[in-house]
Amino acid sequence: MQLFSRQRPLVGLDIGSCAVKAVELRKVKNGFELVHAGLETLASDTVVDGAIMDALSVSDSISKIFSSQKIKTKNVATSVSGHSVIVKKIPLPAMTEEELEESIQWEAEQHIPFDISDVSLDYQVLNSAPGSTTDVLLVAVKKDKILNHTNVITQAGKIPLVVDIDGFAIQNAFEVNYQPASNSTAALLNIGASIMNIVVTRGGTPLFTRDVSVGGNQFTDALQKDMNLSFEEAEQVKKGASIEGVQPENVTSLMQSVSEVLLLEIQKTFDFFRATTVGEQLQRVYVSGGCAKVEGFLDVLQTRLGIPVEMFDPFKNIAIGKNVDFAYLDEIAPSMAVAVGLALRSFDN
Repeated sequence: MQLFSRQRPLVGLDIGSCAVKAVELRKVKNGFELVHAGLETLASDTVVDGAIMDALSVSDSISKIFSSQKIKTKNVATSVSGHSVIVKKIPLPAMTEEELEESIQWEAEQHIPFDISDVSLDYQVLNSAPGSTTDVLLVAVKKDKILNHTNVITQAGKIPLVVDIDGFAIQNAFEVNYQPASNSTAALLNIGASIMNIVVTRGGTPLFTRDVSVGGNQFTDALQKDMNLSFEEAEQVKKGASIEGVQPENVTSLMQSVSEVLLLEIQKTFDFFRATTVGEQLQRVYVSGGCAKVEGFLDVLQTRLGIPVEMFDPFKNIAIGKNVDFAYLDEIAPSMAVAVGLALRSFDN
């Protein structure tokens, strides 16, 4: 696992619960340009809670994106999330890099609830002032979780060079696209089909990350059960389409009750963040993932939180290459934040 490594060139490959997303960028004079972007939907239950259940389907989808988008680069950066991933900020006494390298394993054992031999560890020093404590971001991911992803990528004939964390990839995409001021604190919500990644960031530093096992599937499941719809019909209704025999007012009340479940998790997470971090005020919330397109969800979120909420645009500050289909990009953009953040790993310092 190379959470903080330098490799190039790379395709950002996000394997989600309902789709595989791929993004390739290149460096241009004023920043970055999008060369390729594609999304291939997966059948339900192919990936459950971040775990790949049907490796063949996923590797086929990866191959399909690469061929349909004419992506030649074979090196890939991917990412993981969920309960096999632990991200903790720990304060340590100031020490040299060599001392930190030696003591990190022992420190990790104090903070990680898994057997240390079962995980891949990485860390990054967030700040260190002479003679005081050092804040270290400690990351541990179960090895079998990493293999679950890397094996399927290898099966598709690609080379997994970097395994990152969804939350860090979103943070990457946010920094490049929004260039936040060093004193501004924002929450990034990436709400996928079955997992919601929550990152609170100030300037360029992640202050807090959490993965919650709720997402857009809750809407789809409720619509399927209560309205007697197929999975495909429920997905359409969720995004605001009208289907014969389905009353819009029934859909609205059902969607509101499911929204409550997600809102409760978001509210709980923000309350926990405020309780554990002194003096931090959230100024804005950015929402990505398929749920960002759910009819009325962002408005409900803004009303509940009482702070500005907007859809996260992962291509806001990225030039669009001449071979990219704008209409297609516009349709898939909300789901591409993680893949963009991963593609940016090609240009790490």
